[in-house]
Amino acid sequence: MRALLQTDDSWTGPILRLSLGLVMFPHGAQKLLGWYGGFGFEGTMGFFTQQMGMPWLIAFLVIIGESLGSVALLAGLLTRFTAASFVVIMLGAITMVHLPHGFFMNWFGKQQGEGYEYHLLVIGIAAALLVTGAGRWSVDRAIAEKL
Repeated sequence: MRALLQTDDSWTGPILRLSLGLVMFPHGAQKLLGWYGGFGFEGTMGFFTQQMGMPWLIAFLVIIGESLGSVALLAGLLTRFTAASFVVIMLGAITMVHLPHGFFMNWFGKQQGEGYEYHLLVIGIAAALLVTGAGRWSVDRAIAEKL
């Protein structure tokens, strides 16, 4: 448990986790709560399971991972676990949806879908958090010091 939570007192962790947490929060809130124009839990579960053919457990884990995971990152709680889950979620999104649309986002509305550049950024930031941990001002650091 200590290895999962262990981190240093650097600024790298909080910069990375606050950036990623703030960016991922609206995506999770769309899926779980229906905020920011999202469909909420029921609508997202229906879309993922019926239209995309995802098993219900995977759909559930994506919704919970993005919503509660982003909040956990902001607090620096289970940072490495959450970062790893974001890597898995983004790899799934790339392979299931975004790969056919190429690298670039649909900036000018000329593509049929969004590219995967955003997802690669999330993977990169999450991978850095896997290495560095949560850093200063994190719940992980406070728990690790007590262990």
